Amino acid sequence: MMPRLPAFEAEVRLPIAGFDARDDHAFPGRRAAVVHLQGCPLQCGYCETASRMGPVRRGMPGEWAAIEALLAARGGEIDAVVFSGGEPTLHADLPAAADACRALGLAVGLHTAGSYPKRLEALMPRLDWVALDAKGRGADFDRIGGRHGIWQRHARSLSLLLESDIPFECRTTVHWRDFTLEALEQLAMTLADCGVRRYAIQLARLERCRDPDYCRPVADAPSREALETLVRRLRRHFESIELRG
Repeated sequence: MMPRLPAFEAEVRLPIAGFDARDDHAFPGRRAAVVHLQGCPLQCGYCETASRMGPVRRGMPGEWAAIEALLAARGGEIDAVVFSGGEPTLHADLPAAADACRALGLAVGLHTAGSYPKRLEALMPRLDWVALDAKGRGADFDRIGGRHGIWQRHARSLSLLLESDIPFECRTTVHWRDFTLEALEQLAMTLADCGVRRYAIQLARLERCRDPDYCRPVADAPSREALETLVRRLRRHFESIELRG
C-alpha cells in the first residue's frame, strides 16, 4: 500500500499594491507595517490610492510570501501589521494572511469601508484594531462612494464592531464637494448616537484625488476655523475626536 502523503496547505494569494515598512500612524500605539491590497468596489472622487489600485485581481504565486518574508525580517522594528487598500476584505485569503502575521507575533489591524460585512465577521477573531471609513449618512454614503446600496453593508459592519470587543475608530475623509459643514455634523452625531466613541475627520488632499474635478479647490468651502469650531463642539460626544490633515 502506498503511504499517504501529507496534505500541503494552499498558498496564500493576495494582490499586493504597496508596502510601507513602517507607519507609526496606521495603528494607534503600534509600530506597524502597512500592506496595501489591490482592488476596491468604490469610486470615491477624493481617493488618493486609486492610481496604484488597478482592477481587482487574484494575487500571483509568491506575492504574499515575499511580503511575509519582509515582515519576518523586520523583527523587533515593528510589532503590528495593517492591511489597507483599496478594500482588503475583497480577498478571500486575507484571514490566512492575518493568521500568518499573528504567528510572527504581530498584532493585526485593518482599514476598511465595511463593504463586505460577512468577510469582516470571519476576520474579526484575528483582528486587534480596525479603522472603519464612514463616508456619509445613508444615501450620502452611496453617492460619495459611487456605488448604490453599499451603505447598508457598511451599517452591518459598524454593528458588528459595536457588538465586539475590538478597539476601533470611525474615519471620515472630507472633501467639500461631498460635504457641507452641517452634513458633517449630522454624520458625526449619527455615529455618536450609534455608540461610536473614537472618531477622526481627515481632510482630502486635493493634489492626490482620483477625479480631476476633486483636485480643484471648492469656492465656498468652510474655513479651517469653522471646521475646528465644529470639532470642539463635537468633543463632548466622543471619547476621542481628531482633525487630521
